Amino acid sequence: MTTTDNGRRELSVADMFNSTVAAAALGAAWELGALDELHRVGALDVDSFATEGELHLPSVEEMFRALASVGIVERDNRKVRPGRAFAAAYRAKPLFYWLWQGSGELFARMPALLRNANRIGTFYHRDAKAVSYASRQANATFFDPVFRQAMRPLEGRFSTVVDLGSGSGERVIQIAEENPAVRAYGLDIADEVVAMANEEAERRGLADRVTFLTADVRELSPRPEFAGTELLTCFMMGHDLWPRDEAIVSLRRLRELFPNVRRFLLGDTVRTVGIPDEEIPVFTLGFELGHTLMGQYLPTAEEWRGVFAEGGWRCVGEHGSDVLAGTVVFELE
Repeated sequence: MTTTDNGRRELSVADMFNSTVAAAALGAAWELGALDELHRVGALDVDSFATEGELHLPSVEEMFRALASVGIVERDNRKVRPGRAFAAAYRAKPLFYWLWQGSGELFARMPALLRNANRIGTFYHRDAKAVSYASRQANATFFDPVFRQAMRPLEGRFSTVVDLGSGSGERVIQIAEENPAVRAYGLDIADEVVAMANEEAERRGLADRVTFLTADVRELSPRPEFAGTELLTCFMMGHDLWPRDEAIVSLRRLRELFPNVRRFLLGDTVRTVGIPDEEIPVFTLGFELGHTLMGQYLPTAEEWRGVFAEGGWRCVGEHGSDVLAGTVVFELE
C-alpha cells in the first residue's frame, strides 16, 4: 500500500489482487470453522485442523497464506493466530460469504451480463442456500440490533406473525422462542431454503408453532393463516417489490391479504446516495453492483418514504444502523 502526497492511501495492483483472493478464502475459512476456532481459542495448528476436518493440507496452507497476506491471520511455523485485521474481518465474514460463496457466479459472469443481448429470461444464478447462510449471520450482526429496537414496544401485543422473505428463518424462530404464545409463519421463494428453515424449527422444538412455506411474496394468494396476522415483517427483500409502481401495488396487496396487521416492520439495505467513490464502506459496492447486474432496482430511503401513503400504509417510525451503510427499518401501520 502506498500513500500519495495528499495523504490518501492507494492500493497497489498486488494489494487488490491479493485482497480478492483473500475475500474468497475468508468465506471458506468461516464455513470450515477456522475463523470460529481462532475467535474462540486464539490459535490453531494447521496440520491438526486439516486432519480433523479431512481437508487437503496444501490447499489449507494456501488458504491461510491468503488470509495472512491481508493481515487477517498471522502464520508462525505450523500455527495460525489472529492478525491485526482479524476482529473486523470476523465481524464482516457473512458479507464476504454473501459476495463469493453466494454471489460469486454472478460477479464472475459480469462481462456477459453487461451485454443487453444476454439479459433475457433467467440470465443469472446465485447459490440460494449460501446467500441464506450468509444472511443468517449478517442479520444477527448488523440487522438484529435495529430490528430489536423496533420490536421492543410491540412485545406482548401480537399473537400471529408472518415474515416475508424469511430466508434461513432465524428471525421467525427467535420471535417464537421469545414469545411462547405466538404462532409464526415464514414465506420464501426458494424451496431448498424453506426446507432448511423447517428443519431448523423442528430441531429447536418449534415445529408446532413455526411453519415455513414456499411462496412468491410478489404474487401471494389469500390463505386462512393470514387473516389473524397482527405483525408483518420483511427484511432484505423489500427491494424485490420495486420498481415504484410495482411496489405500490404490492403494498396495497399486502393490506388486503393481512387486514388485521397492527404493525409492519419493513427493513432493507437501501441504495446509498452521495458517498464518494474512494470512501464506499464495506458491502455497499457489492450489494449495489450485484443487484444492478441482476436487473433489480434498489430504492433509496427517500424513495421508500414516497410510496408508503400510496400503498396504504403510514410510516410511524424509522430506525437506522450505525454499522452497515444503508440499513433501515421502517415502522408502518
